[in-house]
Amino acid sequence: MTSCLLSWIIFTPLLMAVILFLLPKAWEQHFRSWALIASLANLLLSLKLWYGFDGQIGGFQFIEILPWIPSFGISYALGIDGISLPLVMLTAVISPIAILGTWPKAGNPLKKERFFVAMVLLLQTGMYGTFLATDLFLFYFFWEIVLIPMFFMIGIWGGKERVYATVKFFLYTMVGSLLMLVAIFYLVRTQQEVTGVPSAIMTNFNSVKIPLDQSSWGAALASPQMLLFLAFALAFVIKVPMVPFHTWLPDAHVQAPTLGSVFLAAVLLKMGTYGLMRVAIPFFPQSAAMLSPFFYALGIIGIIHGALCALGQTDFKRLVAYSSVSHMGYIIVGLFSFEKVALSGSLYQMINHGISAGGLFMIVGFLYERMHTRNLADFGGLAKVVPMMAVAFMIITLSSVALPGTNGFVGEFAILIGSFQVAPVVAAVCGLGVILGAVYALKAYQMVMLGPVSGHEGVQHLYDINAKEIAAMVGLAILVFGIGFFPEFFFAKSKATLEIYANGLVPFLK
Repeated sequence: MTSCLLSWIIFTPLLMAVILFLLPKAWEQHFRSWALIASLANLLLSLKLWYGFDGQIGGFQFIEILPWIPSFGISYALGIDGISLPLVMLTAVISPIAILGTWPKAGNPLKKERFFVAMVLLLQTGMYGTFLATDLFLFYFFWEIVLIPMFFMIGIWGGKERVYATVKFFLYTMVGSLLMLVAIFYLVRTQQEVTGVPSAIMTNFNSVKIPLDQSSWGAALASPQMLLFLAFALAFVIKVPMVPFHTWLPDAHVQAPTLGSVFLAAVLLKMGTYGLMRVAIPFFPQSAAMLSPFFYALGIIGIIHGALCALGQTDFKRLVAYSSVSHMGYIIVGLFSFEKVALSGSLYQMINHGISAGGLFMIVGFLYERMHTRNLADFGGLAKVVPMMAVAFMIITLSSVALPGTNGFVGEFAILIGSFQVAPVVAAVCGLGVILGAVYALKAYQMVMLGPVSGHEGVQHLYDINAKEIAAMVGLAILVFGIGFFPEFFFAKSKATLEIYANGLVPFLK
């Protein structure tokens, strides 16, 4: 199995989804259990991958390559390095936690439960494939697969405005994806002209030098390298989402079912930053360096704008959605600093935000399932009624505000320290976002859990988190404090890859 371990990780959820459709309807009450079993199986496979991964090797490992469409240079090519490994592990850990934490109440299954579970499994296949593909066409294939289950999850099981949110989500992401596809075709054609053999494998593009005319801004913007960079970057920043392409995210989160929101915040947004780190920046470093001040500005705007919008929300779920816009801005700043510590911090923050944002959306889901409201004014004093939920909420809140000792501190501190070496003013302004983040996060906790007990009619029927929800929250708490106190254990396997990656960008450091 080791020789094709990556394929097993990618396609085990899909295989389980196919088997799911063969099960009789009488098993409907066990369909969610089937998804949990599949996610746990993938967690075991991912742990095997983790322990078999050699952290001293900076390149790709567990490589699988098979010809797919040779005439177009398309291969079934998989591989994993220190950049993709943490994201694969994040997906593997978050999946069972998310399924446990959003388990439907007994006797109240979702409509079309079989199809819902199948979409959850297909979503996992798309996420794993995106992080493990080393062929650009295969990367694009899995990137697009993710849209299908999210489209149905929001469109079928979403809220009252689900159609609007679904169409908006689909249109935004499809525009960027089409630009990326055109850029991939151009890259492969150029690679064929240079080497004589068509190939879309990522490592083969090191020998392809796309020109960038830096004689003037106008000449640079019209250069092939800059146009290719912008095509890839736009597809990725829409997924992040970076201001001003972020407006689809709050609508998608508010309308999506809780499980969809957890996957969207914890993993799907990281596909955008992963794409920047894996493709856009290393393929076109001159263009990325030239436009780094522009991305600094957009990253800062995202941090401040997202925090201020979160501060002004009355809908709990929309508040958490805008907090994601703010937190993802730090990753953008870290990536475009080209500085080793900041780059490491950006990778760490992808993982840490996945943990904290996923946890916050589960807390919102717990409350909505019990009280059928997300209006912050309807909450209050709930810590007296649901003390265990209050403890879980506080732990995730401390992670979100990057308190020292939690996982959030590791990523944000590294980004600020690293970017300060290159752009002190940028780092200082980003620090303001940390303060604003603490304000809106602690204000939300105060409004929900502290003060006098709310008079909302749902409070009298409110019950504390159950065994499955406790298991999910304990899993997140272990990650919050485990990464916070022992970050080296979690990220040592990425050091060699990040060292090579950062050294390759040194010539373009400003």
